[in-house]
Amino acid sequence: MTIPIIAVGLIIVWLIIIYNLFIRDRNLMKEAWSGIDVQLKRRHNLIPNLVTTVKGYSKHERKLFEDITEKRAKSTQVENINDKSTAETDLSGMLKNLFAVVEDYPDLKANENFLDLQNQLTEIEDQIQYSRRYFNGTVRNYNIRVESFPNNIVAGLFDFKPEEYFEITFATERKKPEVKL
Repeated sequence: MTIPIIAVGLIIVWLIIIYNLFIRDRNLMKEAWSGIDVQLKRRHNLIPNLVTTVKGYSKHERKLFEDITEKRAKSTQVENINDKSTAETDLSGMLKNLFAVVEDYPDLKANENFLDLQNQLTEIEDQIQYSRRYFNGTVRNYNIRVESFPNNIVAGLFDFKPEEYFEITFATERKKPEVKL
């Protein structure tokens, strides 16, 4: 009689431990996501200043400025990680276009305010990369726990599901040099 009671007790203790590990991993993911979110907000706050600075030099790029403003607004409204990743990548694409336009304006490239904003953007994007790596590491650990046997049984009982990674490309990433032979 005592062996079945001990076995049931051990199973209950095991369930509690695994459940608490899932909760811990989920909270680590939330904390890691907040690090990304803070940096994305900094980036979003910097973009209007960048657009305004470039706008002063380039009156002919109105459509690009409108697109950047639209992509920025969209990226602040989405909540889902996949949608956020897509929106931020789209925004980065628009910023790449903005930096391509800047190449046509030598005075702008030498403007201290623009250079300062560009350096700030580079720093913010570096911070997003660090935060993204940490977040994706916490997601990886959580997903391994959710998908591994016998933890997947507990995950199924309490509706813990694998989470998505956060992927994004940045406007200030360097292009691979093209070598022509």
